[in-house]
Amino acid sequence: MTSTLERPARAAASAPAGERTPRRLGFGRRRSAWDLKLSPYLYISPFFILFAITGLFPIAYTAVISFMDWDLVRGSGEFIGFDQYAWVLSQPKFWIALRNTFSIFLLSSVPQLILAIFIAAMLDQNIRAKTFWRMSVLVPYVMAPVAVALIFSNMFGDQYGVVNTTLQNLGLPAVPWHSDAFASHIAIATMVNFRWTGYNTLILLAAMQAIPREYYEAATVDGAGKIRQFFSITLPSLKPTLVFVIITATIGGLQIFDEPRMYDQYGTGGADNQWLTVTLWLYNVGWGEWNFGRAAALAWILFLLILAIGAINLFITRSLVRDEGGRGDARSRREIRAQARAAKAQVRRDATASPIRSTTPRSKEGRS
Repeated sequence: MTSTLERPARAAASAPAGERTPRRLGFGRRRSAWDLKLSPYLYISPFFILFAITGLFPIAYTAVISFMDWDLVRGSGEFIGFDQYAWVLSQPKFWIALRNTFSIFLLSSVPQLILAIFIAAMLDQNIRAKTFWRMSVLVPYVMAPVAVALIFSNMFGDQYGVVNTTLQNLGLPAVPWHSDAFASHIAIATMVNFRWTGYNTLILLAAMQAIPREYYEAATVDGAGKIRQFFSITLPSLKPTLVFVIITATIGGLQIFDEPRMYDQYGTGGADNQWLTVTLWLYNVGWGEWNFGRAAALAWILFLLILAIGAINLFITRSLVRDEGGRGDARSRREIRAQARAAKAQVRRDATASPIRSTTPRSKEGRS
């Protein structure tokens, strides 16, 4: 009995001080560790695989075609360098289309954002039939873009449109919706606002409902009214969501195609290019003139333009995102990662420096 009790003491005394006996990990535990590390990448891999096939490959293929004089019949082309880009930039139509695109974008995005914030603030109040009104604002987004464009193009008709008929009944002059460039931009921007305001409203409404209600209760106790609460609590809390909405509206506004395409029966942007946009001209060059090399160059110019404007928006709103999303932490990501690495290294040093105390089991007395 005495020898049995002394075996742990001898084993503990044989091991050097400050060292642990390494423990072997079984295959099941290793498999669990691999599953913990690799399973997140496997779960998200289908999206990236599909994106590489349907997104990255067409982008790269379009970049190759943009440097060639592409022959659609033979499916091959002759390398000509940046001649296609030079041709696009030298065309007056490109600058007219770029002007129209920015005009429609500003006329649609700014009122759309203001109206979406206002409607979301109304839906965030304690009103009756909340679900009905919230579902109703999404109905225009569910409608087909072609149907919306056809309805509004008839409403903004020059002679028999609903808008001009109403204006003439009120004694006001009719508006040349199709012949005047600015009037056509307003009509197309109205279509865009009708379709996308509800979508942005629901996004902003979700962000408003995530704001803690204790803020509003404290503001009410302090005597702040609804307007003061909106500008002091609601808008500052919506900064990250507003950044997302602005960036997505910028990308969609610069790629507008359906509304100007269906604004008249020809779909070419007007007799004098009144509402010709970049994407509409890209379609006319590619499928109207069958010149895929120039269309690819125009597509890449539009892509770089959207990328530059998106970077400008991100640079302008970076301080807003850091203040709200960082929850008061003004440190950069690099500083946070450096401090985390330093903390892990300090933990490892402390674990190595601290000796492991070997415990010897006490011998039992009084037993033979």
